[in-house]
Amino acid sequence: MSDIRCIGIATGGGDAPGLNAVIRAATKAAILKYGWKVIGIPDGFDGLIWPEKSFELTLKEISGILPRGGTILGTTNRGDPFHYQSFENGEEITRDISDQVIANAAKLGIDAIITIGGDGSQKIGHELFQKGMKIVGVPKTIDNDLSATEVTFGFDTAIHTVTDAMDKIHTTAASHHRVFVVEVMGRDCGWIALAGGIAGGAHVILIPEIPFTIKGICECIALRERIGKHLLSSWWRKASGCPTNSSKWRGAGRWATPLAMPLACSRKKRCA
Repeated sequence: MSDIRCIGIATGGGDAPGLNAVIRAATKAAILKYGWKVIGIPDGFDGLIWPEKSFELTLKEISGILPRGGTILGTTNRGDPFHYQSFENGEEITRDISDQVIANAAKLGIDAIITIGGDGSQKIGHELFQKGMKIVGVPKTIDNDLSATEVTFGFDTAIHTVTDAMDKIHTTAASHHRVFVVEVMGRDCGWIALAGGIAGGAHVILIPEIPFTIKGICECIALRERIGKHLLSSWWRKASGCPTNSSKWRGAGRWATPLAMPLACSRKKRCA
């Protein structure tokens, strides 16, 4: 790493708890341990498409951001330099401006980039790496759906948020004798539903990885009804004739303030 004097940090994709903790840890390690300059790249890779938006991250800039949700750098899920969309003569066109991004990084004096993001951001980072840019990827997504990654930043806080919501819904479900259905995020991955459902005491957990039938769900609900119990399900299906309420928590995992686990992990990375 002797040839590195300046690094850039970018956050891309959806926001998630723990982003600011990672920014803080990486910046402090770069400045205090290695004596590097740190450039904050705003809004994913947009800060390299428009390099005038980028700015230096100092110890003052990162002071007090550890417990804050979101990201001080901003984020976007549309800033792909390999498929950059713009309008010319009233028509939308897609261009590859990755060479421009690499050139702009060089103009800013950036020797390497830490990209904090999910599958989309890491794919862009990998493609830039293949073109010669030094890249370090930090896995961030509340969905916990990145390969070769045990736990991503954002996941722990997301399941705590879902569990808290389900704890509150249990009492209402019991009081009104209703089936409650909780819809959570996760897209094609069931980790939030599975972990949140187990922790929150859901009676039925439906995830994309395991096939299910509406008939099977109805039979489970009917069995619970016969023994005088009421159901709380951690996925959205109005599957029976029982009185049913749905509760959508699709974005709640993102908005939360990061909990102890992601904060501790980020500090561990700084000390490593």
